[in-house]
Amino acid sequence: MKTLILMRHTKSDWSTGATSDHARPLNKRGTASAAALGDWLRARGWLPDEVLCSTATRTRETLAGLRLDASVRYLDELYHADPDTMLAALHDATGDTVLMLGHNPGIAECAGLLVRAPPADDRFHSYPTGATLVARFPVDNWSAVTWGSGEVADFIVPRDLTD
Repeated sequence: MKTLILMRHTKSDWSTGATSDHARPLNKRGTASAAALGDWLRARGWLPDEVLCSTATRTRETLAGLRLDASVRYLDELYHADPDTMLAALHDATGDTVLMLGHNPGIAECAGLLVRAPPADDRFHSYPTGATLVARFPVDNWSAVTWGSGEVADFIVPRDLTD
């Protein structure tokens, strides 16, 4: 059994004058949301042993805010990746529980394609900043994961934790 934690970066700051979209950092709410999500992951026992993370500043800062102890691979191809690119990256994963940290719209599309049935939360379809899906796959190797083969184990958005 493999477990995927599919997380969109938390709220970024559009007012910083970052020189590029790739360099845009988190805002205060995003920093607080990342910490809350890390606490939630620990409380629920969803602890990754491997992280696949986009190289963007906001995904790196989200990951840092989670305060996790896991092997990390920063992948350029996860920056604004489409679902097929994300699935290909997942197929190369080696951990039993993998956190993939990326961006919309690809991450929302990927989440919708991976699970047999969506969670009973309307926000799943828009995948707001910080949205986190935990899905379980009845496979021994990530390369066996196909679209529609996952079962939802958990889903959260930071507003449920910080408001």
